[in-house]
Amino acid sequence: MWTVLKFDKKKLALLKEDLTEKLGKEFKIYIPKLRIQKFKNNKLINKEFNLLGDYLFCFHNSLECKKTINSLRFTRGLKYFLEGFIESQKDIEKFISKCKDLESEDGFLSRNFFDLEMNKKYRFSSGPFTDKIFQIINLQKNRIKILMGNIKTTIKKKEFLFTPV
Repeated sequence: MWTVLKFDKKKLALLKEDLTEKLGKEFKIYIPKLRIQKFKNNKLINKEFNLLGDYLFCFHNSLECKKTINSLRFTRGLKYFLEGFIESQKDIEKFISKCKDLESEDGFLSRNFFDLEMNKKYRFSSGPFTDKIFQIINLQKNRIKILMGNIKTTIKKKEFLFTPV
């Protein structure tokens, strides 16, 4: 059963160590990560961060028992268990499978993770328009028509990185 944990980012190694002691080696931890490339001072900088901030997914067969959850509540590096994970198993599994399908070989989510929607606002993460906000007017296979301020233009999907605002 999958559960959602809030953890202390500085104590992730301690959390993994304590979970190994208490659950054995059969548990799985999944943390979806993004890599964003930005230009700063004419240099390309890779910035990595967790998609869910300080939350992670943990799988173990015994996590459906409240007794097991209560025994893990005071684990080092663990802030708390997110409530309602038992009822949301299908949604959690669907999200994790979507993330794993869109991961690259090095374990980071690809730019196709975010579904592009018309009339939504996005922010450029690379290119000459870094940190500029734009709105999608029209979606095509390889191109996107955007509105940036009063300017309408077309960009190629693969040339720029952008994230939802």
